[in-house]
Amino acid sequence: MLIKHRIRRLESVVQSVGLQEGRRSKPPPRKLQTAQDVVNLLEEQMEAVRAEPWAGTLEKARALDRLADTARKAIEASSTAARIELLETILKQRKGDGQR
Repeated sequence: MLIKHRIRRLESVVQSVGLQEGRRSKPPPRKLQTAQDVVNLLEEQMEAVRAEPWAGTLEKARALDRLADTARKAIEASSTAARIELLETILKQRKGDGQR
């Protein structure tokens, strides 16, 4: 059992370094400008973790936990930003109405 785990880990390392046939292409760089951009990236990474054949169940669970926590924070930030924008719009309208 221990040998199987070690072999899986070695295969994972070899695959991530790109030494296997059919090298993985490096994903294009991405600009993260909004909380939604972060959430989209995290969704992709969660799918990649789930699809990883060499990772153990516990490793996947830990990675998904961290990604989900980060996604939750990004969603909260997005919600807060939307609320702030709405409040700013309302305050600008009130200020414009008061000057007339």
